[in-house]
Amino acid sequence: MRNSLITLALLAVTMQGCKSEKQESLTVGPNPFITHMYTADPSAHVWQDGRLYVYASHDIDPPRGCDLMDRYHVFSTDDMQNWTDHGEILNSSQVPWGRPEGGFMWAPDCAYKDGTYYFYFPHPSGTDWNNTWEVGIATSKEPASNFTVQGYIEGLDDCFAMIDPCVFVDDDGQAYFYYGGGGRCVAAKLKENMMELAEPLRPMEGLEDFHEATWVHKRGDLYYLSYADNHIMEDGSQQNRLHYATSTSPYGPWKHQGVYLNPTGCDTSHGSIVEYKGEWFAFYHNKALSGHGNLRSICVDKLYYNEDGTIQMVQQTKQPVQQTQK
Repeated sequence: MRNSLITLALLAVTMQGCKSEKQESLTVGPNPFITHMYTADPSAHVWQDGRLYVYASHDIDPPRGCDLMDRYHVFSTDDMQNWTDHGEILNSSQVPWGRPEGGFMWAPDCAYKDGTYYFYFPHPSGTDWNNTWEVGIATSKEPASNFTVQGYIEGLDDCFAMIDPCVFVDDDGQAYFYYGGGGRCVAAKLKENMMELAEPLRPMEGLEDFHEATWVHKRGDLYYLSYADNHIMEDGSQQNRLHYATSTSPYGPWKHQGVYLNPTGCDTSHGSIVEYKGEWFAFYHNKALSGHGNLRSICVDKLYYNEDGTIQMVQQTKQPVQQTQK
C-alpha cells in the first residue's frame, strides 16, 4: 500500500510538471499586434535582456507607393502578447548622406556585438533613388534608443534595386551581410567593426524565384535563408509569398525547400524567423487594418518544423482589432 501511495505521489508530481510546462507555452496575441500605426518589414531579434525586439519600417498615411516610408520604430515583448512601443529611433532627416527629399526608409535589420547594437537600413543617397541605394548603419549602446548614424557600407558592387539588408551573426561570432533585389541575392563576411565588408560579395546560389526580403537564421547545424518571390495571382495582381532554402553553410549553395508563408493580401511580403523561449515564430506583415497594400501592419504566428528540418506552412491568424493608426 505504501509503495502504491509513493507511486501515485510521483505520478502526480510528474503530471503537475507536464501541466506547468504546457502552461508556459507562449500564446500569440491578436494580429496585427501593432495597431496604433502602420508598420511593415518586421526584423525580430532576442537580445541579452531576455526580451524579443522587432525593428519595423513605417508606412506613412496617405501612401504614395512606398516612397514616403520613414521613421523607424522598435517594439518589444516578454510574453508575445503585450508589446511596448519604444518610439522612433531614426528618420531620414538624421541621415547626412541621404536623399535630400527624404522618404525611402525601407526594410531594416539589427545586430548586436560586443556591447553595441548595429542598425542597418537601406536608403538612397540621391534623388535618382533606385540607382543610388546605400545600406546605412546607425549604432547605439541600447537596443531601442539613442541610435546615431555612422555612415554606410562601402564597396557594395551595384546600388540598383539592392535593398533589404540582413545581418546574421553565427555561433562563432562571425557576422555575415546579405542583401538583394531584382532577382539577385549576395552575401559577404563583415569585419570585426560590423561596418565594412571583409571580402567581395558573392552570389547566393540555388534560390528559386528570388525577389527580395532576405532573412537568415540557424537551427542546429542547418542554415535557413528565406525570401520573397515574384508570385502573380490568378487575377494578375502581384502578391508575393515567402520561400526558404537550407544549407550547411551560411554561403550556400542553397537547397530550395518551398513556400512557408502564402500571400498576406499585400503585393509585397517580408518576414523574419526567430526562436524565443524555446518556441519558433514567423513575423510578417499584412493589410488587415487598412485594406491598402501600402499601409501594412506587422503580425506574428508560431512556426513549426518537421522532423527532417523542413518548415510547415505558417497558419496566418487574424483577429478583429480596433483601427487607430497614424
